[in-house]
Amino acid sequence: MLRPCLVLAAAALCLSCKAPPVPEAVPPAADAKYSIPFESGGGDDFGDDDELASDGDGFDNPVGAPPTAWMEQAAAKITAHAKGKNRAWDRLAYIADHFGHRLSGSQSLEDTIDWIVGEMNKDGLANPRREKVMVPKWVRGTERLTIVAPGRRDVPMLGLGMSVGTKGTLRAEIAVVDHVDDIAKRGKELAGKIVLINQEMPPYDHERRSSGYGEAVGARTRGASEAAKVGAKAVLVRSVTAHSLSTPHTGALSYEEGTPKIPAAAVTVEGAEYIARRVAGGDVVRVELTMGAKLMGDVPSANVVAELTGREKPEEIVVIGGHIDSWDVGDGSTDDGAGCLMAWEAAVMLHELGLVPRRTIRVVLFTNEENGLRGGKAYFEAHGAEPHVAAIEADSGSGPPQGLGIASEDPNVIATLSAWGPLFEGLGASDIGKGWGGADISPLTERGVLSLSMRPDGSHYFDLHHSPADTIDKVDPTDLQNNAAAMALMAYLLAERP
Repeated sequence: MLRPCLVLAAAALCLSCKAPPVPEAVPPAADAKYSIPFESGGGDDFGDDDELASDGDGFDNPVGAPPTAWMEQAAAKITAHAKGKNRAWDRLAYIADHFGHRLSGSQSLEDTIDWIVGEMNKDGLANPRREKVMVPKWVRGTERLTIVAPGRRDVPMLGLGMSVGTKGTLRAEIAVVDHVDDIAKRGKELAGKIVLINQEMPPYDHERRSSGYGEAVGARTRGASEAAKVGAKAVLVRSVTAHSLSTPHTGALSYEEGTPKIPAAAVTVEGAEYIARRVAGGDVVRVELTMGAKLMGDVPSANVVAELTGREKPEEIVVIGGHIDSWDVGDGSTDDGAGCLMAWEAAVMLHELGLVPRRTIRVVLFTNEENGLRGGKAYFEAHGAEPHVAAIEADSGSGPPQGLGIASEDPNVIATLSAWGPLFEGLGASDIGKGWGGADISPLTERGVLSLSMRPDGSHYFDLHHSPADTIDKVDPTDLQNNAAAMALMAYLLAERP
C-alpha cells in the first residue's frame, strides 16, 4: 500500500509500467471496491488521527488534519466567485439550442467542438485545441415497433447504440424473461422469437446513494448476445430507468465476439409491462420491428483540450473533464454537457481569480465516451507518459452538489482528502470519500494516477439518462455553477499543494 506522499509520485514513477488493458467499447461499471457507500461528512473512519500525525502540507499532512490557511483562502475566493453566476448554464444552453445532440460521427458534435475551442481562446485559456480521434459513426435510421396481435398498437422504442438493423421488417412472436440471465435457462425455447428482457431497475436508494443502474444495465449490454446464443431473432430491453413517463432510454450494447449480431432496442417501462402482462395472461403477442441502424465505419473527431499552465511545475498535470459526445436523443445536457461545462468553467474561474497553481490544470472534453471510449483511449495514448498527478471526471449529471468520490484503496489518501470537506461546505459539496473515478480517465486510474469523480445528487439522473428527456431545462443554473466551483477548488488544491 502506498503512503499518501507517494501516491501522486506513482504517476511519474510508473512510466515504465505495463500499459493498462484497453477499455471496452461500453463504458465500464465502477469496480465494486470503489462503490461502497459513505457516511455524511467524509464518513470513512481509518483510525486515530494522533497515532498517524506528521508534519507537512498537501499529502504530507497529518491524516485527517484540518485544511491550512492557503486552502481556506482559495475556498473562500472560489465560493464567492461562483455566487450569482449563470455562465456555465448559459453556455450549455447555447450548445443545446444551436447544435442539439452530439452523437459521435455527427456534424453537430464537430460544430460544438469548434465553437468551444473558439470560446476557450476568448477566455484566455492556454492552447485550446482539437486533438484528433477516430470515432465510429453509427446511424440510427428509421425505426418502429408495432404490436400486430392481439390488437394493434405502436410501442415507443429506441434502437440500442451500435445495434445492427433489421434489413427490412422483422416479424415474430414475443417471449418474455424477467432477467438477462434467464435467457440461457430458457434455452432453445426462445429460438425464432424476439426476446423481451423485462428486467426492472431498482428505485434510487437514498440512504446508500445508489441508483441500481449497475444491477440493471447488464440487460442492455449483454442481452443481444445472450439472446443470439439461443437462436432468438432480436431482443427488446426494458429501458434502464426506475421511473418513466413513456420515455425510452437508449445506450450502447456490446456484441460478444463469435456470437451472431441481432437487432436490439429499448422499449419504455410502460411498453414492457404491457407486453409482459399480455404474455402472462396467455396471449400470443406478435410484433413487427423495423430498425434502419447502420455502422458506417470510423470518421475523424476530436478531444477538446486546453490548459491553465502551472507556474512552477507546468509539466505536472491535473486533468479535469467530462465527455462532449451524447446520444442522438434529447440534447445531452445532463449526460454529459453539464460535466463538460463544469470542467471548462472551473478553469475559467481560476483564471479570472488569478489562482494559477504550481502544476498545470488541463481541461479535457473527451469524445466518444458513449459508444467507444475512443477519446479516453486516445488521450492516454497521446499523454499517458506525461506526469499526471490527479484526474477528476464529471459524468453524473448536474444535481445539487454533494461531494467527490476518490478512487483509492489507501485509507491515508481517503482520510487526507476527506478532511478537506469543510472547504467545500459553502458549495454543498463537503462529502468527500471512497468512490470511483470515471470511464474516460480509467486508463489513467489503472496506471496509478489519483482519480476522483464529481458526485452531485443522482436521485433523478437515470430518469433522464440516454433519453429524449435529457434537455437543458432539467439543469439548474445554480447547481451547475456550484458543481463547477467544487471541481475548480479540488483541482486547485491538488495542483497547488507543495
